[in-house]
Amino acid sequence: MLKLAFIAFLRSEGESGGLLNVVPGLIFWTVITFILLLLILKKIAWKPILNSLHEREKFIIDSLEKASNAQKEAEKLLEENNSNLAKAEEEAQKIIAQGREYSEKLKQQILHESKVESMKMIQQAKLEIERKNQESFVKLKEQVAELAIGAAEKILKENLDKEKQKELVDKYLKELN
Repeated sequence: MLKLAFIAFLRSEGESGGLLNVVPGLIFWTVITFILLLLILKKIAWKPILNSLHEREKFIIDSLEKASNAQKEAEKLLEENNSNLAKAEEEAQKIIAQGREYSEKLKQQILHESKVESMKMIQQAKLEIERKNQESFVKLKEQVAELAIGAAEKILKENLDKEKQKELVDKYLKELN
């Protein structure tokens, strides 16, 4: 097949109108056709191509601006989040400090109340002991009086009666106090 094309080329060299021959009419019509094609392309295709290129350029610029704005917004949000985080941490520290202070006050209050309560209990116990001592002393006095009366009655059975002996012993015990 290449052979046939080569042979056709060699045959056409001698003839006028070959591919390598300069033919002025062919050049003229080629230039005219090329210029007409450029005018048609300019009128029909050049504006839409340029418009689409301008739209594409505008879209890219808008996208870059939006990306820049989004980045600035993200940085702003990040700063706000960091600020809010710092505030929250500070607030948490305040709450912890208040909790410690409250627990310390509560501890002091409980200690004070327990001391007051224990003092009351001790005072009541002392009063109860004093009362029991008085009661025991009175009972002991009565028993001693009865024993003394019983002994004295046996000794002095004939001289004194029981009432007089009791009065005598009570008088003696009062003198002892």
